[in-house]
Amino acid sequence: MNTDHDDRANLEPCVVGVDYGTLSGRAVVVRVRDGAELGTAEHPYAHAVLDRELPDGTGLPPDWALQVPADYIDVLRIAVPEALTRAGVRPEQVIGIGTDFTACTVLPVLADGIPLCEVPGLAGRPHAYVKLWRHHAAQAQADRITALAAERKEPWLARYGGKISSEWEFAKALQLLEEDPELYALTDRWLEAADWIVWRLCGTYVRNACTAGYKGQFQDGAYPSREYLAALNPGFADFVTAKLEHPIGQLGDLAGRLTAEAAAWTGLPEGIAVCVGNVDAHVTAPAATAVEPGRMVAIMGTSTCHVMSSDQWAEVPGMCGVVKGGILPGLWGYEAGQSGVGDIFGWFVRTGFPASYAEEAAALGRDAHEHLTALAAGQRVGEHGLIALDWQSGNRSVLVDHDLSGVVVGLTLSTRPEDVYRALLEATAFGTRTIIEAFEAAGVPVEELIVAGGLTKNALLMQIYADVTRKPLGVIDSAQGPALGAAMHAAVAAGAYPDIRAAARTMGKARPAVYLPDPERAAAYDRLYAEYRLLHDYFGRGANEVMHRLRRLRVEVSA
Repeated sequence: MNTDHDDRANLEPCVVGVDYGTLSGRAVVVRVRDGAELGTAEHPYAHAVLDRELPDGTGLPPDWALQVPADYIDVLRIAVPEALTRAGVRPEQVIGIGTDFTACTVLPVLADGIPLCEVPGLAGRPHAYVKLWRHHAAQAQADRITALAAERKEPWLARYGGKISSEWEFAKALQLLEEDPELYALTDRWLEAADWIVWRLCGTYVRNACTAGYKGQFQDGAYPSREYLAALNPGFADFVTAKLEHPIGQLGDLAGRLTAEAAAWTGLPEGIAVCVGNVDAHVTAPAATAVEPGRMVAIMGTSTCHVMSSDQWAEVPGMCGVVKGGILPGLWGYEAGQSGVGDIFGWFVRTGFPASYAEEAAALGRDAHEHLTALAAGQRVGEHGLIALDWQSGNRSVLVDHDLSGVVVGLTLSTRPEDVYRALLEATAFGTRTIIEAFEAAGVPVEELIVAGGLTKNALLMQIYADVTRKPLGVIDSAQGPALGAAMHAAVAAGAYPDIRAAARTMGKARPAVYLPDPERAAAYDRLYAEYRLLHDYFGRGANEVMHRLRRLRVEVSA
């Protein structure tokens, strides 16, 4: 072993990327020269997702999803030093740190950045906590935001496909005002967790351009007007000016320098570059080398976010947003998504995996997902006789309605767990095809699909996506795509690269066309997809409102 060579390599400049997901945070140490990932570490949030009760036992209504901000700091304390140790990198080699976050994940804080849930006496108040991206209890507020914008012909509405999501900043803030006005009054700043963690790292609060544009309705240099907000609720009139508006940092810009406190947490040198915050999906695009128009990146995990850049603007129905420079400088960045993907597969394993299957899987050395996938892989397309809708967590795109719910049609007494599992895999692929077709119908071509995230390890799922979408499917060549993207932006902020495109050419990594559509299977899936679209429009476009009626009944009974 040439230890002299290894020592020289280990002295090269490095950057750290930290990816804040739904259940954990992951840190990766990346070599600036070539994007090599030298060491990674993951730390699960101690409180995970609060969807039934607060830490003190206070119950939560349906559709709530909260988090504890102290869990995010623990990632810096634990995962970052551990990643450094595993990388064999000296702290003084690190020149910058970048972060990304799920979005829209927002929290109310005091003027000094202290979260309201950490204020004495407020730990039992649900609205004092972080509202996770999948907090869907603000659907009623989102519906009013959309309806009023349509009535007033607000020009920014078209940038979001004609609908505002309950997951976003304004809907969640309006819910806070209307359900706990006392806490709303105590809130000095309403900010994305993506910006809060950067504030904690460098001592400077900067709103990032990505969440401001996609989740905060910031378009053409302005937020929705005071008159519009007052028409929603008179108490909401000064929301932008009093609680939201703040200087905006562009992606890859320097937000500030690592403070002594954050240096003590992370083991990194005080004063290194801290990059402006970013969103997990958007930051992954350059990591997957998707820096040209026509390359859609699907970041597949608990949910899926679809992002792509284009040199042209179009109104795509049901898209989550289009922002100039929202992903790459000079291009329109588009976002769409599915609220549940891996979460749906996980739900089925928790609720539909019988003991006999568990015993068989254990004997074969497989986990539940591996076992169901292996059984499902032997089926021909359509053999199970099922069709499903992937709405167990609502529909983000193209319907933008989180009061919708899941459906499985075709169940019989001979239906097996692997049949349902495969139908659910296929349903998420049909959802992605619906999104792609919406883009192409609006004049925004999708030439290739590149997948990132933990679900890339499921080869059956990847092949199903290629067959269903009839697109060549590439795979990011990194197990930590968002963290790699965050590290690449940190390299730009530290001055190692002039811009993110240059960083992507050297540090990004993806394998193109790993999965190609099979014509025979694709034709069979066309028939199933036609059935999916019938159900999609029947339940999702107003022909049958049973899902909404059931949701209202559930809320009434729970109350």
